[in-house]
Amino acid sequence: MDSYLNQNFDLKSKHSSDEALEKWRTVVGFVKNPKRRFRFTANLSKRYEAAAMRRTNQEKLRIAVLVSKAAFQFISGVQPSDYVVPEQVIAAGFQLCADELGSIVEGHDVKKLKFHGGVSGIAEKLSTSTNTGLSSDAALLSKRQEIYGINKFAEPEAKGFWVFVWEALQDMTLMILGACAIVSLVVGIAMEGWPARAHDGLGIVASILLVVFVTATSDYRQSLQFKDLDKEKKKITIQVTRNDCRQKLSIYDLLPGDIVHLNIGDQVPADGLFVSGFSVLIDESSLTGESEPVVVNDKNPFMLSGTKLQDGSCKMLVTTVGMRTQWGKLMATLSEGGDDETPLQVKLNGVATIIGKVGLFFAVVTFAVMVQGLLRSKLQEGTIWSWSGDEALKLLEFFAVAVTIVVVAVPEGLPLAVTLSLAFAMKKMMNDKTLVRHLAACETMGSATGICSDKTGTLTTNRMTVVKSCICMSVKEINSTNKASFCSEIHESAIKLLLQSIFMNTGGEIVTSKDGRQRQASKTVKVEPFNSTKKRMGVVLELPGGGLRAHTKGASEIVLAGCDKVIDSNGEVVPLDEKSINHLNATINEFANEALRTLCLAYLELKNGFSSNNAIPVSGYTCLGIVGIKDPVRPGVKESVAICRTAGITVRMVTGDNINTAKAIARECGILTDDGIAIEGPDFREKSQEELLKLIPKIQVIARSSPMDKHTLVAKESADVIILDDNFSTILTVAKWGRSVYINIQKFVQFQLTVNIVALIVNFSSACLTGSAPLTAVQLLWVNMIMDTLGALALATEPPTDELMKRAPVGRKGNFISNVMWRNIFGQSFYQLMVIWYLQARGKAMFELDGPDSTLKLNTLIFNSFVFCQVFNEISSRNMEEINVLSGILNNSVFVAVLGCTAVFQIIIIEFLGTFASTTPLTYSQWGLSVVIGFFSMPIAAALKLVPV
Repeated sequence: MDSYLNQNFDLKSKHSSDEALEKWRTVVGFVKNPKRRFRFTANLSKRYEAAAMRRTNQEKLRIAVLVSKAAFQFISGVQPSDYVVPEQVIAAGFQLCADELGSIVEGHDVKKLKFHGGVSGIAEKLSTSTNTGLSSDAALLSKRQEIYGINKFAEPEAKGFWVFVWEALQDMTLMILGACAIVSLVVGIAMEGWPARAHDGLGIVASILLVVFVTATSDYRQSLQFKDLDKEKKKITIQVTRNDCRQKLSIYDLLPGDIVHLNIGDQVPADGLFVSGFSVLIDESSLTGESEPVVVNDKNPFMLSGTKLQDGSCKMLVTTVGMRTQWGKLMATLSEGGDDETPLQVKLNGVATIIGKVGLFFAVVTFAVMVQGLLRSKLQEGTIWSWSGDEALKLLEFFAVAVTIVVVAVPEGLPLAVTLSLAFAMKKMMNDKTLVRHLAACETMGSATGICSDKTGTLTTNRMTVVKSCICMSVKEINSTNKASFCSEIHESAIKLLLQSIFMNTGGEIVTSKDGRQRQASKTVKVEPFNSTKKRMGVVLELPGGGLRAHTKGASEIVLAGCDKVIDSNGEVVPLDEKSINHLNATINEFANEALRTLCLAYLELKNGFSSNNAIPVSGYTCLGIVGIKDPVRPGVKESVAICRTAGITVRMVTGDNINTAKAIARECGILTDDGIAIEGPDFREKSQEELLKLIPKIQVIARSSPMDKHTLVAKESADVIILDDNFSTILTVAKWGRSVYINIQKFVQFQLTVNIVALIVNFSSACLTGSAPLTAVQLLWVNMIMDTLGALALATEPPTDELMKRAPVGRKGNFISNVMWRNIFGQSFYQLMVIWYLQARGKAMFELDGPDSTLKLNTLIFNSFVFCQVFNEISSRNMEEINVLSGILNNSVFVAVLGCTAVFQIIIIEFLGTFASTTPLTYSQWGLSVVIGFFSMPIAAALKLVPV
């Protein structure tokens, strides 16, 4: 089975090819209800539409760029446009309509931009300010929203409950059963009138409706869970300026005229125009498919929604939102296309396909055997050409039983159980500060064998404190007792330079707080934000007395290598000789070995003629000093790393820090062991493929990493799982939930296969030996609901246990139905079959059953015992290997509720619905025996777990 599944139903967790997605769909074959089975799979036709839209966007933008370049040559000859402002827009207090704004940015229309007065002119016509932003007045914002729309994409309307009822009714086998029920009803009433022979047909109809409504309720609740999760996923905030105050705002509340602040890794939330910023590179591949980044500046100010800042930071004026943007239209199409199905969903579709084919075979053979028995008796009686109404109904009953076997045998809900379990896990993980954006990511984490973690904020607290310094060649410890005397021991001229370096060369911005205070601004000529490739950041300042000065800070050894002078203890600039270099390098290593992050600060007096178009120099600097920064390790990290190691997960630290700092922190976290390797990023990238294959199993630390090694900021935006509290211990929780999903589905499959095997073999063997089936169509429909919808609810929502992290992860190619599962399935099936066959053979004598209703009484007893075997087997399935299956059972209210409901409904079916369900009330002793037979499946299951496999 596993080789068949791996060959036809193997899918990658991300970026599967269209061929792979098409392949398993064609192999599936017989499906009872395609609407339900494929509800959570990708709509490939919509995917193709989105791909075509991307190609169109690519061509549009290519032409727009060419046109905008050509327009620069004729910009001076711009003639007044024939654009007329609509009356509605003028009445609202604006001078540009949404369509005109859209055409400027989307079309990269330089001519129109120039005509409307450039970025500042458009801001004015939008009644906004590039400095103070929009007013927060609710009435004004509402008016703006009416004219320009909201920043939301059109999404498919949420399905109501009755839509799920209709979809559940699309089950082909249920429709056939319904037809059988109607024929049975008509023939029965025609023969003996109402209601004497109407019960069989009404029983099947009632069972079908019960199955449909329970299925629809389960599916509807699941859709509500996904709706809630979708809301959580959309809680994305961005920095904006409104009322001259910097604040966080949901991207869905953005309006044209808003001033948005973007940094490296941010996604552009709406179409807009560049206002100001530095070194902005935009990745437009999500919109156009082009991988080459685009430079955005005053000359090319157009920024499109859905693209990402690959480098730099900037302010943007929002011009177009929501469905008026190309990204909005693309997202609307993509949302109809749906997410890729997960590998486990596809694998379970394969399992369902195999079981379905086997069940279909058994159903056909069972029907053939029962019909053959009827025909043989008629041949013996010589009445083959004469058929009574009862015999016609008997034939119809045989067909109904065969169809019901197909209903039971084809586990349509099996792939949906994965979705149910994943939705449950995602909801719970949200409470644990984890946002899972895609279902497949939850599965992937369950199979993870390695975790590569960034250091800052994940392994550490991200509370940076300078605890040591080497300023003016003098090493000092900094603590609460000597902070006051620190500055007094440094020369005044050096202090001024140090303060300027600290406060002006920073990623922070000059913003006005709500109480109106702000930092004193200096004239900034150029900024180069921190870049993980250069490992430094820089700023050029225009000094009050004239002249330019550059400040730089970054990785100590890199910045120090660009210095040729240093400030000594007297505050004088002196050449950086070998002795001074050795002293500073020794200081860097000393700080690093104490697990301190080191930064070197330096400055350079620039000559006249420096332009903001020039790159900031990287050499000729004067070293101001080196600081050692302490970032404490988070509590619980060491313990979490130890648990990961026990669980077969290798933890690696990837950081931009100095290798000595990285090694010291990795040891403190328990990541770096005696036989582990710590390597620097440049060395790592130079290794050949063969060398890497040997090294990677032993690598535990990568220091001085580049964006190619970790992509921290960008990765967070495009990640499938986001740790909201940046805590490494939370990653452990994700892995635990991922494993829980996989194990829960295995439990459910084990339970369902046991029910399938017993139900199929009992009806088949009875049909062959006696010519009739002990389990009727109505009874089988109830059994189907127990094992399918209710079983999934009970077993697929089990919370994770700590025991899950004491076993090795399961690989993608691992056997889904393990030897342990087969042992439990066959052992439990054997017990149930023996009990049922014994009751069939000796039941009448054992209970002294005689009279015309003895067979009905015995079949009721068999049906009741069979159901209670499933109830107790469901409890045994909570743990496939441990004997104690009752641990924590009361913590799972869903499981307890399902068991309770199953028992209550079983009593109702036996005692009160006998006419419809072909049952008869049982005595207390018969009830007791049924429950005891079911209960004995638990010690049998416990004994099976002692059998090694």
